[in-house]
Amino acid sequence: MTAPIDVARPLPGAAFGATVRLPKPLSEGMPEGLPQALADAGGLLLLPGLSEITEDPQLLVTMSYLFGLEVEDYRTLLTRTSQAHETVPEIFMVTNMIPNYRQPPALPEPPLTADGKFPVQYPHRKGWHTDQSYRRPPPDISLFYAVSPVAKERGQTIFASGTLAYDALPADLKARVESLQGLHCQPGTGRGRTDAEAGKTPPAILPHQRSQPQPVVRTHPVTGRKALYLCERSQMDWFDGPFVGLEPGPYGEGARLLDALMTHYTRPEFIYVHEWTQGDVLVWDNRCLIHTATWYDAEKEQRMMWRTTVRGNPGALYAGEKRSWIPEEVAAE
Repeated sequence: MTAPIDVARPLPGAAFGATVRLPKPLSEGMPEGLPQALADAGGLLLLPGLSEITEDPQLLVTMSYLFGLEVEDYRTLLTRTSQAHETVPEIFMVTNMIPNYRQPPALPEPPLTADGKFPVQYPHRKGWHTDQSYRRPPPDISLFYAVSPVAKERGQTIFASGTLAYDALPADLKARVESLQGLHCQPGTGRGRTDAEAGKTPPAILPHQRSQPQPVVRTHPVTGRKALYLCERSQMDWFDGPFVGLEPGPYGEGARLLDALMTHYTRPEFIYVHEWTQGDVLVWDNRCLIHTATWYDAEKEQRMMWRTTVRGNPGALYAGEKRSWIPEEVAAE
């Protein structure tokens, strides 16, 4: 008989999430019950002490399959294939240790809140998103493993619960967003808020790069609970959006609504801040959480994190849809 996992809820300092301690190493068998624990915890699990993944990265992929039938192969459809793990293509490397590395976020301005703490709430804290929301159907679950994190108090990952934020919306705002759609864009396509504020003309894009509408209120296919589902600056379309049917652009009605929603969504009572320790795995549910990262000194510190992405259960809304991000010539093969 498999020993039960040890689940402690919620995560320290948060109103959601759980810490999971496994009864044996991953190399001796994958644990049962993690998907249910994820649902019960509101979409966020911390599994500490899994350093064995560094020596055997396939363990992260095998664990990822516990959460769904498909784990993305990052060597396909990536512009910079150097970001995919050399021997395990399902692993995406978030690091400053490879060519063309991803820069860490900038320090907020000011870097601390008035009470001397680092900021979590939008717009003081920026970069809030859910993974690949510019795709239809969007992915379900992400797993993030700390191969070599930077020192604590830098390079954190911050999460906000869309479920708690939705439940706490005032009735009038809840009614306003119930059937609203956000327009999500792929970062790098020139349709983010910074480009719109600068008055730039967005470049031509291919059909598989087009911005995609997503419900602002999304019903979770496993728990049945409703959650806010939206991003902010670089992952919303600020030329035709950020919302379908509202005044577009960075200064219009849609912008004012998004700023109000994101400020509410990232209130401290809906937040968890994770300080990374080597060997940590975080599992999060993109269908009901958003996240952002904090600054670290990339000139002095080296950081290597591995991510996998699981898809397959986005909900009935997406049933039968073709994948928006697959070029037509690839889909026809």
